[in-house]
Amino acid sequence: MITDVRVPSEHQQPYGTAYEQMLEKVRYEGAYPTLERADEAVRLVLAGLGRRLTGDERVDLAACLPREAARVLTAQIPDTRPLTGWAFVKELAARSGASLATTRWDTGSVLAAVAAHAGPDLVTRILRRLPTGYALLFGRAELKSAA
Repeated sequence: MITDVRVPSEHQQPYGTAYEQMLEKVRYEGAYPTLERADEAVRLVLAGLGRRLTGDERVDLAACLPREAARVLTAQIPDTRPLTGWAFVKELAARSGASLATTRWDTGSVLAAVAAHAGPDLVTRILRRLPTGYALLFGRAELKSAA
């Protein structure tokens, strides 16, 4: 006979190890008081990015992220309406009810961790696919070619 032995809730880990490490990085970068607050920021920003990113870059990014983060990213239906980086932050602020300043902070904190998982080559590919204004959100300079 097989019994259903459950771990008491106080001993369960709510996140996988890789995702917890990502949350720790976001918590540190964003100076959030708890992992739960970092998780809220990660879910908000990755859901927003999942609505913006398409193609191979979306698939490749999901493959680089911890499973929980990849699920949030890929659960979104891409929106073909292009948004600049600033419009992206404004949309996230409207969805979350947070201030623009808080949402900008959350976005930068999360995308810094995303960039660490993705690596510089994939981040460059992602930035080429997105409209202007996202480079700063990923912690990079926004370089424009001479016209």
